[in-house]
Amino acid sequence: MPTPSLASLPIRRLTFRDLAACADLSEDRGWPREEHKWGFLLTAGKGYGIDDPDGGLVSACVVTEYGPQERPALAAIGMVLVAERHARKGVGRRLMRHVVSAMGTTPLTLHATPYGRPLYEELGFKVTGRAEMVCGRFTPGGPQPAVATRAATAEDLAAILRLDEQAFGTDRTHIVTRLPAFADQLRVAEEDGRIIGYAAAWPNMDTHVVGPLIARDTPVARALIASLAAHTDRPLRTDIDVRHTELLAWVKERGLASVAFNSVMSYGITELPGDWSRRFAPVTVAAG
Repeated sequence: MPTPSLASLPIRRLTFRDLAACADLSEDRGWPREEHKWGFLLTAGKGYGIDDPDGGLVSACVVTEYGPQERPALAAIGMVLVAERHARKGVGRRLMRHVVSAMGTTPLTLHATPYGRPLYEELGFKVTGRAEMVCGRFTPGGPQPAVATRAATAEDLAAILRLDEQAFGTDRTHIVTRLPAFADQLRVAEEDGRIIGYAAAWPNMDTHVVGPLIARDTPVARALIASLAAHTDRPLRTDIDVRHTELLAWVKERGLASVAFNSVMSYGITELPGDWSRRFAPVTVAAG
């Protein structure tokens, strides 16, 4: 039997049963396997992929939708990967065109590496911002944060969801309610009994990723990061909106170093909804 051409291979929805194949694809491209993150994204969002007749996946990506289920207000595209043996053959472009078409009029966002940015620009995505990835062992120091922080409880959920929707600009209950199981830590900042920020730290390889990080202002964001760091012996990693210059300077003073920059891109909207001044870091760049 002749081998089918890449252009004729069908694009299908992925499920949690494809977790190992997605992790294999990550490993094939020199990424960490990130099975914990793949599992989260495949259950919270929609996976798309192309099966390789020889086994495994030719390509994959995940779309995470936000807002009303019947009419999402925003969708984030992430984990766009093509197997090395099929790279530079138009597979990624085909998969992305399919996803953009499938999402119809839903506004889209993604974080693009310098390598991937030209493809997304070709498809009509525009750069609307930047995020800086920082990583390292957090070193306590300086004045103690004046903001009170503590571990979140089930009773905090309603307040966290209200705060999150105000900052993010649309509802993401299906993400926030998964955080207690996904993350090793979920902490809140309080003032006069009112929650003014929250953050999670979830395991990824040998680090704890800080995200989401939603806070009233920079001092609250600093207090949340310091409180997460105090309860882990792993290095921290996070992706901070570059407009938060004070926070970036502070985490670098505390031992985190710049690793990379990603372009925040959008399709169908000129800027992301919500209040960027309270949105410091995403759950993961793959989910917007």
